[in-house]
Amino acid sequence: MTYLELKNIHTTVVDKFDDLNNAFDIVKVQNKHAVLDQETQSLDFWSIPKHAQKIISEMNQMKSLIEQYNLIKDLYDTIELTYQLTLEDESTDLTDIDDDVKKFYHQTDDLKIKTLLNKPYDKLNAFLEFHPGAGGTESQDWAEMLFRLYTRYAENKSYKVTVLDYLDGDEAGLKSATILISGEYAYGYLKAESGVHRLVRISPFDASGRRHTSFASVSVTPELDDSIDVDIAEQDLKIDTYRSSGNGGQGVNTTDSAVRITHLPTKIVVTCQNQRSQIQNRESAMKVLKGKLYQLELERKRAEMDAFSTSNVSNAFGSQIRSYVFHPYSMVKDHRTNFETGNTDKVMNGDLDDFIQAYLLMNSET
Repeated sequence: MTYLELKNIHTTVVDKFDDLNNAFDIVKVQNKHAVLDQETQSLDFWSIPKHAQKIISEMNQMKSLIEQYNLIKDLYDTIELTYQLTLEDESTDLTDIDDDVKKFYHQTDDLKIKTLLNKPYDKLNAFLEFHPGAGGTESQDWAEMLFRLYTRYAENKSYKVTVLDYLDGDEAGLKSATILISGEYAYGYLKAESGVHRLVRISPFDASGRRHTSFASVSVTPELDDSIDVDIAEQDLKIDTYRSSGNGGQGVNTTDSAVRITHLPTKIVVTCQNQRSQIQNRESAMKVLKGKLYQLELERKRAEMDAFSTSNVSNAFGSQIRSYVFHPYSMVKDHRTNFETGNTDKVMNGDLDDFIQAYLLMNSET
């Protein structure tokens, strides 16, 4: 990096840091953390375990934010010091400043997004469901590729992945699958991924080597915790058990451990078959159902708000959100934000941060 390049970058760095401080009040977060910490010193703090655990969880999230801000501040101070030194001596060594600037940009954008994830459900874990569109093997293979993509995304973020349901495709791929991704702000980030995904490629299943277009949907719902209550009447449920057909723990394929729950008023159907017992599968299926019903209510309220504006029509739930083109060129493009990249391999290996950030930042401005 040259002195002139650093001079230009310095202006951007200062602006980004000022913008972050306007969006994120570090003093307010530190003070709130101190108040909660004082509460934990009370002798009867653990008398209500659920409340105590909620306080501890909130403190841990605040601590993470404070540590991230301090890291950004250290990077900012380093860049500022380097810039001041170059004003005195243009021959100052700028070898390491590139990495500091890249880290500063990434951490600043990430923390700004976390300040935007302030809804009650954003901090929750996320259920992801995968369903191929019309097209048989082609679409089923594409659904499995998306399954692998989001599994790798979760691994990259150090999230935990639990497979709740998986039904193999006829020749390749999958017919349906449900996973639980557990980690801080998992739903807040992954809610950007809900919708229809389109693939264009030379089909490996076509002997003539023709280009095919395939579709698959990804549905993202939160795993609700005790902070959000969803009442479901027992009489509104139809519960069926059947023999598991996929991979699973001991007893799979020998007992009727798989569970299918139908919510009669909404016709929503959820299944779970990868846990070891029918009780565990039922508990997991109920969590998925509660998340879906909560998501349905959020969509209903959002539709009521959108009725006063036509600006969000193209972003309606279930619409095509992204195209992945492997042939005749390489490109992944999000149709909501227009963000795109030519590095398809990187995206398919779970690198979605730029797409997710673009979506969340776009929505923060509307």
